[in-house]
Amino acid sequence: MGLNPHKITDKYINYFENNRNIALINWKYCTENPKNHRGFSDTFWGLTASDGPWGYQATEPKESLDKGTLAPTGALASFPYTPKQSMEALKNMYRNYGKLLWGIYGFRDAANLQENWYSKIFMGLNQAPVVVMIENYRTGLIWNLFMQNKEIIKTLKKLKETK
Repeated sequence: MGLNPHKITDKYINYFENNRNIALINWKYCTENPKNHRGFSDTFWGLTASDGPWGYQATEPKESLDKGTLAPTGALASFPYTPKQSMEALKNMYRNYGKLLWGIYGFRDAANLQENWYSKIFMGLNQAPVVVMIENYRTGLIWNLFMQNKEIIKTLKKLKETK
């Protein structure tokens, strides 16, 4: 969330592009919805670790690890990488599922429409990336501040020297 991936490229990849590709895989998987889960679509996506009907679980865009639970964090913390897809997800989650998914602290942790289940909790661990990454998308503020930290500058310099 703090380390600016635009500024990190190694001999294998640019980290911003890598993160964008990972977010697009998540979006595409939910769009294609290979397990035919109720609600999965190009505007309702976000497979990541979250609360779920069977407790806290890590899910990902892989059929064996897809339990049908979507977390707003997955889509909304991807704003810098998938701004169009993330904005469409935000609008859909708020407008069409807001009565069950939105509350005093923002979006609830997760939903599984297949099970007619909505999380009762607002997990700070999953709320923080949404706020931080939307601000990074808007202004780059968190990335810019973090990257000014002398320890980060020193560490990145050391990493370049060890290539």
